[in-house]
Amino acid sequence: MSVFLNRQLAGLIPYTPGEQPKRGEFIKLNTNESPYPPSPRAVAAAAEAAKTLNLYCDPSAKALTAEFCNYYNVDDVIFGNGSDEILAFCYLAFCEKEVAFPKISYGFYQVFSDLYNVVAEQIPLTENFEIDPATYFNKKKTIIIANPNAPTGIALNKDQLESILAANEQNVVIIDEAYADFSGFSARSLIEKYNNLVVVGTFSKSRNLAGARLGFAVANTELINDIALVKNSYNPYNVNAVTQAMGAVSIAEAAYFEECVGKIVAEREKFIEFLEQNGFYTLPSKANFVFTKPAAASGEELYEYLRSKKILVRYFKAIPDFVRITIGTAIEMDAVKEAIIDWRK
Repeated sequence: MSVFLNRQLAGLIPYTPGEQPKRGEFIKLNTNESPYPPSPRAVAAAAEAAKTLNLYCDPSAKALTAEFCNYYNVDDVIFGNGSDEILAFCYLAFCEKEVAFPKISYGFYQVFSDLYNVVAEQIPLTENFEIDPATYFNKKKTIIIANPNAPTGIALNKDQLESILAANEQNVVIIDEAYADFSGFSARSLIEKYNNLVVVGTFSKSRNLAGARLGFAVANTELINDIALVKNSYNPYNVNAVTQAMGAVSIAEAAYFEECVGKIVAEREKFIEFLEQNGFYTLPSKANFVFTKPAAASGEELYEYLRSKKILVRYFKAIPDFVRITIGTAIEMDAVKEAIIDWRK
């Protein structure tokens, strides 16, 4: 780094994204993307929107907002360049001094804490890798919880989330729902009841648009206005015209969305059953991935073996017994199963 770098950033450890190999080089099951492409209508919308790229995009994303609010029956939403940008806006808006989040969770929470000079309390999971709601009661600081959590895939239910919200009426609770569409429950239903709730989501997983970069936050009008203040002070044109167009069509095409999610959930359940039959310990996932531990080897050994078979999964050195495997198509998951069977011989 140069001698000119802000000294407060000298010790910053950036987020490490999952490997992005050359297309077709691996069966890519390491970054929880959808294995299915955007719908043909969404691709066509992108091509049409591209004709207007000589002009600035709509900073308020009116068409996208209308589709979203109508589909999800909410009053207010704000969009960002991926949910990571939305989370960054939330840090600036609501995390003045302190924040609390699970010790094992999405790595960007700690990165943002360091970047914005916010003191982070990392709350341990239980011995079963679960979030204990009671450990978040009366924190008197902003709370961020990924639900389902990553990389475990375990989800809190409605009653558990409500207990956290009710016990923190004086501070904002951010529920990061990157994987909620695979769980059957969203905290969006609690927004009218709790004025301290912000629900963050993304089109990267269940809506097949990881490369388009589209995230959102849903909350009451006052909280959305707070986030908008930050967004419009940073980049009013943060969601480009092509992404806005694809996002709107993605929402309108509910049948395609539901079909893709349904196939992923079905493959997840079949894969968990396979892993259990082959001696793996797998956490109860409600996401589009599984977090699993082989019986007589380390997670790193399984990761390296699968990589040698051109199957890319995610290994975390901080949790060395496990690997995280994204759920792909039926053909991709059959290839994983075959590789695991060969590995166990």
